[in-house]
Amino acid sequence: MNDEIQLDALAIAAHRDDTEIVSGGTIIKLVDLGYKVGILDLTAGESGSRGDSETRRKEAEAAAAVIGLAFRHNLGLPDAGLFDSQENALEVARIICRTRPQLVILPYGNQRHPDHTAAGAIGYRGCFLAGLAKLPIGGEPHRPRKIIYSCSFQEIRPTFVVDITDQFQRKCQAVACYKSQFEETPGRREVYPPARNIFDFMEIQNRRYGYMIGAKYGEAFFQKEMLAVVNPLDLPGKSI
Repeated sequence: MNDEIQLDALAIAAHRDDTEIVSGGTIIKLVDLGYKVGILDLTAGESGSRGDSETRRKEAEAAAAVIGLAFRHNLGLPDAGLFDSQENALEVARIICRTRPQLVILPYGNQRHPDHTAAGAIGYRGCFLAGLAKLPIGGEPHRPRKIIYSCSFQEIRPTFVVDITDQFQRKCQAVACYKSQFEETPGRREVYPPARNIFDFMEIQNRRYGYMIGAKYGEAFFQKEMLAVVNPLDLPGKSI
């Protein structure tokens, strides 16, 4: 891991491929805008029904190249055994202090996979702890200015939607790098029922979110704090 890199944005998720699926288009858009973006995967995916940790490592590297990431790191925490603990949060805090992102993207709320739920809690705790000077983290304290939560594929009303129309095909290319997870194999259980495959699922959902903002494709996010507006005339979008 490069200790010297400074990021503009960092996405944190439980497994390799999680970030690509729920916010890959937004990350690619940030890269297109010239920002340095990274992904922190908390586990190696060694307990998954498909593939193994080494295969998934290679797939994650391929996806990172498609996206144009400046940084990708894996903490190697237990897959299918991820918990919101002080020790795990301190590991995340160390990465926050080393990479110093202004924006962090986390998974939102309670999810079907317990690791996904834990990843959001660990990520938030890690962002908070990273700003405490007296903790044994190393480096200068740092807290991200903004934390947003990816709520794609969850039945809540998002706070905002990012237009990823120009990035959607590259998002699909990044997800396609995970052949061990999403290539159709006769007799194997589908990962994302009831959709026939993950690409059908992303097409349906990202079209749905895009429709909300008058775009072809979108990704949905939630922010916990109230949005501060200086000039209402500068608000984007049309009401009618």
